[in-house]
Amino acid sequence: MANGRQANRELTEVLNELWRLDTNRLKPGTDYRISLQGKAGYVAQGSNYARDRAHAPLFAYVNEDKLKSIETFSHFINLLDNYEMSTGVSEMVTSEELQENRVFIDAIMETDVMKCAHNYLVKKGQSPADPGQFKRQLYDIWFRLYHRDRSGGEDSCGFEHVFVGETKYGQEIMGLHNWVQFYLQEKHGHVDYKGYKARDNKDTPDEDDHVLNLQFSWKGLVKPIGGSFIGVSPEFEVALFTIIFLMSTEKMTSVVAKVDEYVLEFVVYRHGRSIGTSYPKLLSSNNRDL
Repeated sequence: MANGRQANRELTEVLNELWRLDTNRLKPGTDYRISLQGKAGYVAQGSNYARDRAHAPLFAYVNEDKLKSIETFSHFINLLDNYEMSTGVSEMVTSEELQENRVFIDAIMETDVMKCAHNYLVKKGQSPADPGQFKRQLYDIWFRLYHRDRSGGEDSCGFEHVFVGETKYGQEIMGLHNWVQFYLQEKHGHVDYKGYKARDNKDTPDEDDHVLNLQFSWKGLVKPIGGSFIGVSPEFEVALFTIIFLMSTEKMTSVVAKVDEYVLEFVVYRHGRSIGTSYPKLLSSNNRDL
């Protein structure tokens, strides 16, 4: 198995069930097209310079009409402009934004993906059986504000970090592991894709892959490597990382699972009752072990 670590059998089983149920996932080549271009180079620690091995955007095409027509995607997109980019700056949350958070949770809870995740967590004794109480648990995990920078007020939450992205002291990109946010930021000229990250030629990704390790700059700052699902629905990512978060009490959890054809390492950091960060790392794909 990749990296000498065995895939967690039970997690592999439940994640593949979520994958099978993710009918809102977009189809590569049909609903969107990506252009991988060159393999990204080394970035020195603390540096914001990266050679650009990809002169065109990562996303050559995304069917935005389809995104808007799928309820969970459209509610997800409504949340992306609700956050202050910099840590240390307190979030000012309006009643309208609180309502948008709840509408998003309500929408994902209608999907088979989240129902499956909920059933699994109830069976494991990690979540209340009552859907209303489970929604409150989800709210705490993803939307409850906390201090990421101790010098300021409540400046962050799991959703902002993982899906929207933040900057630390204006010097470092944190989070931004979501493909929809990446696409929209790229479209508006804020993200510049620099190339894909791979260990060797055996590990070269394909343009129909649903998980990539990417290098990019965002508003002038460089992310040397960031793992991201491509094309999957927001409910799939919320379900997956909620399960990993609740099934561990560790400050940092790292677990390997095989989802579809991908051997992935999932990393989740805890921030009290909330997610600090969570992301996938592609170890191998197309049934190839490294």
